[in-house]
Amino acid sequence: MLAGTVWGTMEQTALKDEIFTLTGIFREIRGRIGDFIVGNEDLIELGVIALLSGGHILIEGLPGTAKTTVVKTLALLSESSFSRFQCAVDSQPADIIGVRIFDQASREFILKKGPVFTNFLLIDEINRLSPKTQGAFIEAMSEHQATIDGETHPLPSPFIVFATQNPFEFEGTFPLIEAEKDRFMFSIVLGHMDGDGELEVIRREQNGTLNWDDYQEHLSPVISNEVISHYSGLLKKVHMEETLMTYIRDIVLATRRHEDIRLGASSRASIAFVRGSKVRAALDGRNYVVPDDVKWLAEKVLSHRIVLEKEAQISGITAEQVIRGILETTGVP
Repeated sequence: MLAGTVWGTMEQTALKDEIFTLTGIFREIRGRIGDFIVGNEDLIELGVIALLSGGHILIEGLPGTAKTTVVKTLALLSESSFSRFQCAVDSQPADIIGVRIFDQASREFILKKGPVFTNFLLIDEINRLSPKTQGAFIEAMSEHQATIDGETHPLPSPFIVFATQNPFEFEGTFPLIEAEKDRFMFSIVLGHMDGDGELEVIRREQNGTLNWDDYQEHLSPVISNEVISHYSGLLKKVHMEETLMTYIRDIVLATRRHEDIRLGASSRASIAFVRGSKVRAALDGRNYVVPDDVKWLAEKVLSHRIVLEKEAQISGITAEQVIRGILETTGVP
């Protein structure tokens, strides 16, 4: 009994030391990105959480909010490959996952891999894809593999998708199919920055510090794929009380019986809460989860997963308002 207690203490001490190191890495990532990008703190933190918890992020927002730059910089700081795919209504699955083509020189069919074979994949305007082509991402996002001509090919590790989408009222867009939205662990809505942020952008442009080529040239990795893999496994040991598990359950179940919600969150939402809150706790220097970790993630886990009743939509009720209401009426441990 004593040996078990000592082992548990030693294990938690080692975990705290590892978390201390990770917290320093995260601060350096935020600082490096902040040297060039103004704002977007939530997207940066969510990107690191998704990277360490094996998830993907759906981004909705206005043009010019530095989404692409944040993702490219995260990839560079993670010593990872980066690909970008610009979606169009006539894009085909083969454009994304790849295709076999006949090589005249060798007289053989060779595999030409698509942009999905990368560590960081940025999909611009994903809701410009037809539902058929959107479906090509489901296997890649959930299974980390792609099937081409009946042959399965594993994707690199880590593999994380950042997909942007325009509001549905824009012409030439298709609402994402529910099965695909559910594969995104998190979602986030980006808007224009406030006055102070806008002024800082102007100052940096005036000072000549917004040159991407100069910034990129002096950017060196602060974390490797091996370290990412190490922490992805280690952070599963971050402690979560049974009362917090019940809290997550109550939030998810509330989405399934809310009068303004036609389709509630799936069990993938519960999994996203658990994995994401453990990583967020670690980034904050803790080896245990607190209710604020769950609350911070709530909109990011749920807003893209719930479908409102038409009456609620007509009344101007938003998913974010409903989620905030659920948090206010769910007992906090």
